[in-house]
Amino acid sequence: MGMMVFGLVLFIGIHLVRIVTPGLRNSGIEKLGDNGWKILYTVVSIAGVCLMGRGYGAYRAEGSPIIYDAPYWMAHLSILLMAFAFVFVVAGNLPVTGHIKAKLKHPMLIGIKTWAVAHLLINGDLASIILFGSLLAWAIISVIAIKKRGGTPPVATSAKPDLIATVVGIVLWLVFAMWLHTWLIGVPAIA
Repeated sequence: MGMMVFGLVLFIGIHLVRIVTPGLRNSGIEKLGDNGWKILYTVVSIAGVCLMGRGYGAYRAEGSPIIYDAPYWMAHLSILLMAFAFVFVVAGNLPVTGHIKAKLKHPMLIGIKTWAVAHLLINGDLASIILFGSLLAWAIISVIAIKKRGGTPPVATSAKPDLIATVVGIVLWLVFAMWLHTWLIGVPAIA
């Protein structure tokens, strides 16, 4: 469990720097330059994700205690929510703003929240509650902080980005659900 928690601390910690200690971020950019800071941010984020994944798998393999059992039908809801999560994440990463991005304002974080909730619905072991619950809390805190900072809400340019986000998101969701989840995570997404 220690590896998973350390990965969470790295990932969430680097993502909360701007919220909790903006001066640290600014001094990091001054010392390393904008690209240097982005490289450090990326390396720490990737290290956090890798440690979370490995630690999560190891903790579950050791026998993470079961806190609750989800009803069987909840798996269907989880799979459906994951389709939306993929579409939201893709919409958030497109360089142009469609109606999805304009309406959600923060589709990447909404996608992460959707992903976390989908996994919490069907995984009642302690490792899952810690991992997905922590990432859900981080995404909620991030959206609140972004709203407090203000800024101009995105304006939709056309429906084309929505079509792209939907098609690419659904294709990625299908590929991940059918093959990659088992290969990367070791557990089939659809059983």
